[in-house]
Amino acid sequence: MHFIGLDLAWGERRPTGVAVLDDAGHLLHVSAVQTDDEVAESLASYVEGDCLVAIDAPLVVVNETGARPAERALNRDFGRFDAGAHPSNTGKPEFSPVPRGARLAARLGLDLDPDSRARRRAIEVYPHPATVALFGLGRTLKYKNKPGRPLATLREELLALVRLLEGLAAADPALHLLANDDWRALVEQAESATRKSELRQVEDQVDAVVCAYVAFFRERRPDDTTTYGDLAEGYIVTPTLRAGQQPSPRPPRTPPRVEVLRRAIADYAELQPRLQQAATDAVEIVQSVLDEAGLNYLTVTGRAKSVASFAAKAARTVDDEPVYLDPLADMTDVIGVRVITYVHSDVAAVAGLLSEEAELLDDRDLGQETAGEGRFGYASRHLQLRLGEEQQREYPAIGSRQVQVQIRTVLQHAWAEFEHDIRYKGSIPDEHRADFDRRFTLAAGLLELADQEFSTIRQRLTTAHLTPSLDDDEDPRISPQELAAFLAGQYADSGWSRPDHYSWIAGLLLELGVTSLGELSELVRSVDSALIDERLGYRHVPGAVRRLDDALLFARGEDYVGLHGNAHRIERLRERLGRMQG
Repeated sequence: MHFIGLDLAWGERRPTGVAVLDDAGHLLHVSAVQTDDEVAESLASYVEGDCLVAIDAPLVVVNETGARPAERALNRDFGRFDAGAHPSNTGKPEFSPVPRGARLAARLGLDLDPDSRARRRAIEVYPHPATVALFGLGRTLKYKNKPGRPLATLREELLALVRLLEGLAAADPALHLLANDDWRALVEQAESATRKSELRQVEDQVDAVVCAYVAFFRERRPDDTTTYGDLAEGYIVTPTLRAGQQPSPRPPRTPPRVEVLRRAIADYAELQPRLQQAATDAVEIVQSVLDEAGLNYLTVTGRAKSVASFAAKAARTVDDEPVYLDPLADMTDVIGVRVITYVHSDVAAVAGLLSEEAELLDDRDLGQETAGEGRFGYASRHLQLRLGEEQQREYPAIGSRQVQVQIRTVLQHAWAEFEHDIRYKGSIPDEHRADFDRRFTLAAGLLELADQEFSTIRQRLTTAHLTPSLDDDEDPRISPQELAAFLAGQYADSGWSRPDHYSWIAGLLLELGVTSLGELSELVRSVDSALIDERLGYRHVPGAVRRLDDALLFARGEDYVGLHGNAHRIERLRERLGRMQG
């Protein structure tokens, strides 16, 4: 018989941990997958025969609001250990009409009845109360990433759980992990993690092992297992709390929270003028990176969070617990930059460029997360970046502080701004809230469709064979419109550049004495574009203006560097010219 654990994500955009034990408690398999297809494929050989699959996700949800009876009952026992369950109801899109866990169990042909003795079954479990009961913990281990928890704490707590699981080799029933190569590699990854994102990759799989052991424990020691709730209204299976088990006392909050907030707000108010300069510098950095690559964008703006906004966010609580224990250190968006692009493909290009120019600490595609939950809504790419050491010295106002960069299309931006204005600055009567939610969802879906159509238009125009007239007129300058059409044909694989960049490089051409498309065509024809591509090693497809800029630099060398219109970037051009010349 196989005992399987699934730490199931609520959407298919986030990883799901998978673990499998044999009937002697040996770990056979541990991995992380995403889609239902990948889950089914990874389990195919293990669910053919007798199996018990323990799924960390709601399987039965019928209540329209609030918490399920099973969650309320479990919370009465485990809430004081910080191991309570979050409420599940059909008002949440991820549980309506059928939870993902139930769909997956049906696909695998598993019986969901917790009292069933069928050969192939599934049960709902929850790792937090399971670890409290199995190991006699006074409170849950704090290995889940939440604001205020530093990397060192998360790693220490996750490794504590790892050691406790490995210690079950001497338990009844015994769990054997150390002979599995994948488990040892997983532990090494946790021990060497330098980013929270690296720990999250381990966490899902460790939770899956906990789930698999709960299934194993339930089969071997049913009398020491409690089922909260029932099949009709939902249930959760967990090892039973030990007799007399008590929660650990909470550490005293010293100094009082109000003093922490006052000090943090006062410190931030003193720091804010410097942060405003940091935001200005961050905009300059982002613009220079995008312009150097020749990418098209609408705007780049930045701001330092106002004192009032910082104070409001610093005071946030969840379940009466502060979100930010040390607001000044924990808040990662006090310096913010926003890049607005025209089409969705440019969002990915901008994110790719910026993540290579600075240290990428986090990358969240909120649009993908929303879509993964089967919904339309807020869509934006959020990067957390830190400058390299050389840039930190060049921009001391930013220094080692994190910079949050939000990247979205102009349509995504319009939806987000309007929705924020209505929801947070307006007042929606309760009786109209559902209707407003439906209309915002409809608008988000329509704008996503419009984004797709704009991308198609852009792609077709870029690949179209545009043939501008090569006839000179009385004006010696090449017009930006003619230049754009010429470059679209010359560099068909390149994206559009900003409109003002076509005007700018047309001025450089005039300085070079190139006054017609015929002359420009001859000049470009003499350039070895393949050699330029090889020596510059473009990491992303550059814009058309950047390709022409490189061709002119290759053809005219120092004469091009010395043009009046290039006075602001002589050092960058010479560095690029040196690479071209090998």
